[in-house]
Amino acid sequence: MKLMVYDVGGTEIKYSLMDEDLNVYDSGFTETPMDSFEHFAQVIFDLYEPHKKECEGIAMSLPGFIDVKKGRCNGGGALFYNHGTDVGPLLSEKCGCKVVLENDGKAAARAEYYKGSLKGCSNAAVFVIGTAVGGGLIIGGKVVKGRHFTAGEFSFLLTNADAFDDFNSYMGTECSTRGLLNMYAQAKGLEEPISGRQFFALLDEDPIAQKVLDEFALKVAKQIYNLYWLLDLEKVAIGGGISRQPILIDRINEQFEWLRVNSPVRKYLPTIEIEIVQAQFGNEANQIGAFMTFTEESQ
Repeated sequence: MKLMVYDVGGTEIKYSLMDEDLNVYDSGFTETPMDSFEHFAQVIFDLYEPHKKECEGIAMSLPGFIDVKKGRCNGGGALFYNHGTDVGPLLSEKCGCKVVLENDGKAAARAEYYKGSLKGCSNAAVFVIGTAVGGGLIIGGKVVKGRHFTAGEFSFLLTNADAFDDFNSYMGTECSTRGLLNMYAQAKGLEEPISGRQFFALLDEDPIAQKVLDEFALKVAKQIYNLYWLLDLEKVAIGGGISRQPILIDRINEQFEWLRVNSPVRKYLPTIEIEIVQAQFGNEANQIGAFMTFTEESQ
C-alpha cells in the first residue's frame, strides 16, 4: 500500500509518497497557505493529483485538536482557518480519496513508540520543537488523546502563571524554535531573527549564542522536569528540525541534571531516572505516525 503523506506545519507542508515499509518514492515541501482553507485544500490537491493512480489515500498530520474518527479540527494550532472545520471530509471530497488526519504531536508519539526511540516504554513523551511545541504522551503503552483531544498539547502550558495574558508566557512560544531565535535576536540587538541553521552555525564563534542556547535548554529542561513528576516518564524524545543538532540534546540533558542536583527538595525525593534522547525519526516522525494512523483506521 502506498499513501500520499503530509506533515502540515505553521510554516511549511512536507509531503511524500510512502509505502507500508516506510520507503519514500517522492518527497518535498512547500509553503503552508495562511489565508484560507480553500487555498490550503488546493495545495493539497495539486500535490496529490500526480500520484492519485498509485496511492490508496491521504494520511495527514496537522496542528490542532483532531477528532480522528470524524476528520474534524476542533480548535488549536496555527492554522486558524481549520478551526471547527471538517478538514478530512472536505479534503476527501476535493481529492476523491480516503483522508485520515492526526494531530502532529500524537503522530510523532505513535511513530516513536511503535518503531522509534520510545519503543518498549510504558510512560513516555515526544517533545517536538518547531514553530510551536508539539507534544505527544504515551501512558500505559497507549497514545493519550483525551475527551477533547487536547492531551499532550504542550504549547498551551503556562511558563509564568503571573503573566497568563502574555502570549510569551506559554510553552508554545518560550520553548519553540521561534522562542530560541527571538532570544538570540534580542540579545544581539537584531531587527529580525536569523534562521535556525544560521544560529547553530554561529555557536562555535559566538559566546552570546552559546549563552542563549543554555538559557533555552534550561527552559525546555524545566518543562520536562515538571512532566517527569506529573507522569513518571521513563523517556522523552526531542523532535523537530533543530533536534538534528546533537548539541541541543546535550545541553538539555546538562540543564536537566543541573535542576536535579540543585533542587531544594532533592533530599525528600527518590532518584530521578529519565532519559532525554533525540527522536529517532526526527523531522519525519509526523509523516510516519500519520501513515500508521491511516493504517489503524482502515482495519
